Amino acid sequence: MKHYQIVIIGGGTAGITVAAQLKLKDKNLQIAIIEPSEKHYYQPAWTLVGAGTFDFDDTERDEADYIPKGVDWIKDKATGVNPHTNTVSTASSGDVTYDYLVVAPGLVMAPELIPGLKEAMDKGVVCSNYTDPKHTWEVLKNFKGGNAIFTQPTTPIKCGGAPQKIMYLAEDYFRKHGIRDKANVAFYTPGTIIFGVPDFAKTLNKIIHDRNILFKPFMAPVKIDAKNQDIYFKYIKPEEDYSIPSDNPIGEELTESKEIKVHFDLLHLAPPQAAPKFIQDSDISIQEGPGKGWVDVDIHSLQHKRFSNIFALGDVAHLPTAKTGAAIRKQAPVVVENLLKLIKTHEVGHASYSGYSSCPLVTRYGRMVLAEFKYDNVRDSDPMISKFVDTSKEQYSMWLLKKYGLPFMYWNLMLRGKA
Repeated sequence: MKHYQIVIIGGGTAGITVAAQLKLKDKNLQIAIIEPSEKHYYQPAWTLVGAGTFDFDDTERDEADYIPKGVDWIKDKATGVNPHTNTVSTASSGDVTYDYLVVAPGLVMAPELIPGLKEAMDKGVVCSNYTDPKHTWEVLKNFKGGNAIFTQPTTPIKCGGAPQKIMYLAEDYFRKHGIRDKANVAFYTPGTIIFGVPDFAKTLNKIIHDRNILFKPFMAPVKIDAKNQDIYFKYIKPEEDYSIPSDNPIGEELTESKEIKVHFDLLHLAPPQAAPKFIQDSDISIQEGPGKGWVDVDIHSLQHKRFSNIFALGDVAHLPTAKTGAAIRKQAPVVVENLLKLIKTHEVGHASYSGYSSCPLVTRYGRMVLAEFKYDNVRDSDPMISKFVDTSKEQYSMWLLKKYGLPFMYWNLMLRGKA
């Protein structure tokens, strides 16, 4: 049985960043990363791939090139975590024991949670930037008119803004190619508003109004009939029944079971998402209630609430903020500082995560709103950038940041532990 001082589950953004920062601070640490994938993807660019303005191959690199020097790579799947015996089980490499554990396996797609989605996914006119952005681009190019429906599930998802980013780009694409007057563009969301932070919501509300995009809140997707190109929604506004509006360009129909049936000629959606099953089945996850299945951490120290030698960050952690790479960039140094202090003094450090996350909201080709916020949907814009640019408005400079600046920073600085 292999034993390490620190075991990191997951070699994605969070796992690699933490390993790199730990090694820079103390090269003598014995660290292992458990990660089955040979390839590492820069997923934030998949929105741009889906809109035909970024090459998919440029989002892919070899995982081996980013495992920090001196860190053991266990190229395998974690299949279980037993916090009582400090053990991680793997699919084929046996058990690995640890003194300290960092949990960062990300989340998994769970299309099976919406009946009909698994069969429809990434085929025909159903597409998702979350799973196959190259197919999204094909669907976009082939669209000739009709209902272009964009939606998202009721589960937590990576990058909450992504389902609407591709909608803005698609709408702009239709305009540029002379088919906008033949298209109904609609955003159906279980959410109550377009965006949680008022400054950014104001800009986005103006965009959807000016560009004649239909915004349909309180709409939870419940099933998909791919053969007939219909999607069904449930209206989830408390104590209110839905009635079809008199102006009904989409052609909504109310079924006997009070579901709203919508025909689509293009459907883009974020599939439902969940914590990996081995996390859900472990005692490290929340057992009951709203955060069930996600890792139970203190929202500021990122230390596990019940097992003091465990930390978690990234998409798998139960934190009331958006699951983004930008969030991980602020979470990683907190985990590193608190973990190193714990190793040295047996007491956790004082580093605190404020809930910072950011959502680069691409609103058309060549324009972007940089939405930065922290816990409780409080705006938290970078003071340096804000001196020069109002990030709550559409900016060309922010588009350049998204397309060129952020990928460069990710590969060359963040994954090397330097940003």
